[in-house]
Amino acid sequence: MKTTPQQTGFALLRIAMGVSFLGHGLVRFSKLGGFKDWVVSTFQESILPTFVVSTWGSVLPFLEFAIGLLLIFGLFTYRASIAGAIVIIILITGSCLIEKWDWAGMQMIYALFFYYIITNIDKNKISIDTLIHKK
Repeated sequence: MKTTPQQTGFALLRIAMGVSFLGHGLVRFSKLGGFKDWVVSTFQESILPTFVVSTWGSVLPFLEFAIGLLLIFGLFTYRASIAGAIVIIILITGSCLIEKWDWAGMQMIYALFFYYIITNIDKNKISIDTLIHKK
């Protein structure tokens, strides 16, 4: 399979985003309770109800892990990237609600990467998606 530099670059960016998401989720698995408690304490002064923040703190590591794994392998890449972008939008919203502008700025960089992946999905040749859809 001959690939273009754009296809190779796309695969490397997709995998890098996947490793970042997977890593975030993976390191939190061993400290789920502590992570959830940290999220709740961080958002205690926000307008968000505690049960919403607590639920998000419990679910986020699993979302990050799953999205990361899908991106690394290039499986359901388009849908995984949209899910990742939605996670980032939720995180940006939370960062803004507690006035963590530096967090929001970093998350905007993730949003740009997801924009690139989503809008250039036609370059996703080095992936399980391509293997599945080859005829």
